[in-house]
Amino acid sequence: MRVGLIIPCYRVARHLGAVLDGLPDDLDHIIVVDDCCPDGSGRVAREHAARDPRIDIVTHAVNGGVGAAMVSGFRRALDLGCDIVVKMDGDGQMDPAFLPQLLEPLRQGRADMAKGNRFRDFKALRSMPMVRLLGNSGLSFLVKAASGQWGVMDPTNGYLALTRKALESIELERLSPRYFFESDLLIRLGTARLAVQDVSMPARYGDEDSSLSVGKTLLSFPPLLLRGFLRRLLLSYFIHDFNIASLYLLTGLPLLAFGLVVGLGEWLISVESGVPRTAGTVMLAGLPLILGLQLLLQAIAFDVANAPRPKDQY
Repeated sequence: MRVGLIIPCYRVARHLGAVLDGLPDDLDHIIVVDDCCPDGSGRVAREHAARDPRIDIVTHAVNGGVGAAMVSGFRRALDLGCDIVVKMDGDGQMDPAFLPQLLEPLRQGRADMAKGNRFRDFKALRSMPMVRLLGNSGLSFLVKAASGQWGVMDPTNGYLALTRKALESIELERLSPRYFFESDLLIRLGTARLAVQDVSMPARYGDEDSSLSVGKTLLSFPPLLLRGFLRRLLLSYFIHDFNIASLYLLTGLPLLAFGLVVGLGEWLISVESGVPRTAGTVMLAGLPLILGLQLLLQAIAFDVANAPRPKDQY
């Protein structure tokens, strides 16, 4: 199987040379995407390409973001006939020694994508900044719900590998061009019902600067996750398929909404008038509320049980 590795580059010139020198010899192609880097990452890549014929450089005239850089890299890898495509950042955080573990589930046909997971390594957890640890845990749950990939963790981990089948199954041009790229990729793979497997590996933190701030994540990610979640529900349970979870949603959501509206309205009337509501009125709001909540919980349980999983996890 031909393996191509993509390195999206933006402000990583001081680390890129060491990253390229540390790559193993069994890679077939190394695609460096110069995303209009202002500090000369493309120049560093060209210097190394003169010594290593595997290096192929793609240059952007305008900075498009990590997602846009990866889409260009994906297209180039497909044109080169790669069967597996790996993403590795150019800042030196990702250890090439873990490439065999990342490639193994894809080579054996167990999964369509493999990605790093820093949350299974206690030594890595101790070295991870607390703010990043807590934020990543909360974000992981939101991405699980949005993507339906309930078995994955650490969604912002950019050390990942995909099969050619996975790349050809999603619309590359519709992937998020910026830092939401990894989460958007999981959502689209979940909608396509392609399995993702986590691979335990530590992160390496050095003197690199992270471009993804906590504030930027809190502001930009929630609406994108909500849109991805609603899109997945529509496609997975009402267009691509219609099953028992579809019925749970169709009946549970109206019942829950009816119970909330009626209950809130009657409560406000009771507060203003000082007259308690009758037992029948309370039941009129309470019963639909309870039934609607139970049906939605059943839909969630079905979604978790129906999540795409690697073959050795069935």
